Amino acid sequence: MSYKTILVHLDERERRSERLQLGLQLAAGFDAHLVALFALDAAHIPSYALAEAASVMGEIEARRRTEAAAAAEREFRQAERRAGVKAEWRLSLGSALSALSVSARYADLVIAGQPEPGDALAMAFAGELVLSVGRPVLFVPYAGRFSALGRRVLIAWNGSREAARAVSDALPLLARAESVELVAFDPRPGEHGELPAADIALYLARHGAKATAARQSAPQIDIGSQILSRAADTSADLIVMGGYGHSRLRELVLGGVTRSMLEAMTVPVLMSH
Repeated sequence: MSYKTILVHLDERERRSERLQLGLQLAAGFDAHLVALFALDAAHIPSYALAEAASVMGEIEARRRTEAAAAAEREFRQAERRAGVKAEWRLSLGSALSALSVSARYADLVIAGQPEPGDALAMAFAGELVLSVGRPVLFVPYAGRFSALGRRVLIAWNGSREAARAVSDALPLLARAESVELVAFDPRPGEHGELPAADIALYLARHGAKATAARQSAPQIDIGSQILSRAADTSADLIVMGGYGHSRLRELVLGGVTRSMLEAMTVPVLMSH
């Protein structure tokens, strides 16, 4: 198994360059085709502003989108030439979530950005992406540089369908990793055996991954904080985990650990739902 088509989301924010570089790096490592999709949701314009100057505001919004797309494409073309990988540029003028969902159907991996602090719309977008896109989503933190990815991997294991899906989706990275640690955080007594992550570690070993299993119990600390602390202690450069929640009508409800990781991740996190 390998990644052969990688989709990276580009927008108007400066951090798109980090996502693009990571996408190009992964595409080179897996001899994959990179699809760079620029998709930008419309800016929120208060109703009173629309009522008073709808045509002017519309022109400003159109100019913003055009200029942002042109800047992103220039950046993409330059990075593509330097990297020398197979890549293509795509531009969508519609909903960013819809555009990503469609393109993701023909990709093995989606790369997106972590929501920035206090950005409720970006948090909702990230949550919907995990829950609806049907592909693993690799979130890149809004701060920091990540030139190396997947050398030391931490997997948060709880025996769920979502966690199993995440492990399977991450196999191309796990098989190449120098070390993979599966940790069951605060496991319930008797659930999934004496060492809850042992069976999934054996599964990964059969795929050639250098996997070990462990358990960690600290009930007084929320699991999201435990995962981040363990990642820091073990110098992990990638976290793999299931993404939890549901979207009911237009209300997005994320699981506590999923939300915590989207808010506070310090290294890239691969989530699957």
